Amino acid sequence: MDAMLNADIKSLKLLHRGKVRDMYEIDDHHLLIVTTDRLSAFDVILPTPIPGKGIVLNAVSDFWFKKLGHIVPNHTAEMTLEEAIPDAEERERVRSHAIIVKRLKPLPIEAIVRGYLIGSGWKEYQGKGSVCGIPLPEGLVLADRLPEPIFTPSTKAAVGDHDENIDFDTMCGILGTELAEQVRDVSLNLYKEAAAYALEKGIIIADTKFEFGLDSNGVLHQIDESLTPDSSRFWPVSEYKPGVSPPSFDKQIVRDWLETLDWNKQAPGPVIPDEIKNRTSEKYLEALRTLTS
Repeated sequence: MDAMLNADIKSLKLLHRGKVRDMYEIDDHHLLIVTTDRLSAFDVILPTPIPGKGIVLNAVSDFWFKKLGHIVPNHTAEMTLEEAIPDAEERERVRSHAIIVKRLKPLPIEAIVRGYLIGSGWKEYQGKGSVCGIPLPEGLVLADRLPEPIFTPSTKAAVGDHDENIDFDTMCGILGTELAEQVRDVSLNLYKEAAAYALEKGIIIADTKFEFGLDSNGVLHQIDESLTPDSSRFWPVSEYKPGVSPPSFDKQIVRDWLETLDWNKQAPGPVIPDEIKNRTSEKYLEALRTLTS
């Protein structure tokens, strides 16, 4: 399977190139988003793409958008790729990587929901007994399931910078209380329903990140990606055990490999060996097959 490092569409105006997605202008009301096979780790975009990764991310997001559409509308549009990209060769090259979306006003926060104690949350809990300032019961261990999922927003950083965790009051100051409460409640509802479904399929969604935007009428929409292995931490139920960091269905294979290198975690990143690249590609595909089977 060929891998796509960049969309390289010449017939449309490039608006933004993120860690994974290239965004193009179609018209005043529509955007084209191409989910490439780029992979970032430690906030550095690595030079080696992961074959099939972008296709998986698009397919997983599309699955969740349809399944959870009763909770909140999403940014997908009805325009066809034939209408969006006039050049047939460009169109076919990006077809399985591309999505046409409504042009919305993105909110300047990331909506993070945590259902398990892992990552930076575990580090904070060890020192303060809290996660993002939210007090938690004593005696929890690494990877423990939380009594209830918690909402821990962050600011959205530019490419190469780090997101900054903020408390809910700060988020209210950025968005206004009414919108902040809506984002929080929608995020928790999305997570709870998705986590319950995934658990039946043998996947634990430990935590996830949502992004939202508003249309011209102020209606909240989910944007970007939804509950993918890139925006979430997926663990296999069969290997889950509190007290131990479970394996995941994402780029953890690459992160673990990078930790063995004498690399300062600054750009440029190292080339990923074929074995690591292929194992990572298979993990993404496994997540898609497991969720949608």
